[in-house]
Amino acid sequence: MVPQNERRFSASQAHRLDDPARREWLPPDEVLSALAAQPGETVADVGAGTGYFALPLAHAVGPAGKVYAVDGQAEMLGHLLEKLSPSVPAPVELVHAEADCTGLPASSCDLWLLANLWHELDDCAAALREAHRALRPGGRIAILDWRPDVERVAGPPIEHRLAPAHAIEHLRAAGFAAIAESTVGLYSWLVQGKAMR
Repeated sequence: MVPQNERRFSASQAHRLDDPARREWLPPDEVLSALAAQPGETVADVGAGTGYFALPLAHAVGPAGKVYAVDGQAEMLGHLLEKLSPSVPAPVELVHAEADCTGLPASSCDLWLLANLWHELDDCAAALREAHRALRPGGRIAILDWRPDVERVAGPPIEHRLAPAHAIEHLRAAGFAAIAESTVGLYSWLVQGKAMR
């Protein structure tokens, strides 16, 4: 069993990920619009949890696309498995793995999403090396996480949160370019870049 640090969101709290109030302060449609996932693309949702983004991404990429739903907690993937149905248009493959060692094929993904995971990682550089390995040349990475400059209404304690500049610095060091920063919802930042070879 993989040791869990104190920042990791516990699978015992999985019901909170599907709280209807979450859709008000982190609207999936707003995030998906920013990600601009296209039909036919292959997407890795790393830290997929119960599928808050994986399922909408499956609709965005459609039957010609694919979504890898990666999570280090088997219990989370169990919750997501219960939500899969014939109405989900794209193949969703559940992958029990950590962000720094997903086992996904090299150069296989068009988009790599780390949603609300950045502040939990023990080794951000290793997670980005894994993303760079699995992304196609020019593939996109998106890191979504909690703003440290807003009052804690939801999410992790303020002292666990990292500023977007932290992600930007690591992305540049890992060989990502065309880096852009924005805010989404009420409490989140989004940093995106492209994998350069």
